[in-house]
Amino acid sequence: MTQQSMDTFLKTLSSSAPVPGGGGASAYVAAVGMSLGSMVANLTTGKKKYAEYQEEIAGKLTDELADYMQKDAVAFEPLSKAYGLPKDTEEEKAHREEVLEKCLVAASETPLELMEKILESMKILERLSVIGSTLAISDVGVGIQMAKAALNGASLNVFINTKLMKNMVVADDMNMRAD
Repeated sequence: MTQQSMDTFLKTLSSSAPVPGGGGASAYVAAVGMSLGSMVANLTTGKKKYAEYQEEIAGKLTDELADYMQKDAVAFEPLSKAYGLPKDTEEEKAHREEVLEKCLVAASETPLELMEKILESMKILERLSVIGSTLAISDVGVGIQMAKAALNGASLNVFINTKLMKNMVVADDMNMRAD
């Protein structure tokens, strides 16, 4: 998905295709937010005033966050297909329920992982608000707002899936992690 043009991604996102959806959009927004942080870090790199922070601002999560666009699609697509499984007989219903439960767990793990990466990026963005170039501080602010939106979006994907789970121990654990 990261190889698509923004235009193609947005057209696919607005279509009736099951992926990308909210998870892919959240990953995209998180990557854009971290890109702004990377920009501020790059504007800061090499400046005498910020020399003591060079090691600290070198790390970047943008690519890792963007990778979750594809990871989310891979995790969600089987769930999308599972909803279409037959449910006419008791055997089919039982099979469908078993497959759905596995797919719901898998579709919840990816946004939970994304949330962890977003939190990493937010720590970097917060630090950049202190040590970054003051000329680009508003860019850090926009980046953190995008990270917050992405974090909230990813959590919605967890909560919608856990709400449908039968195994409440797993669902409660995932909800607690998301919270």
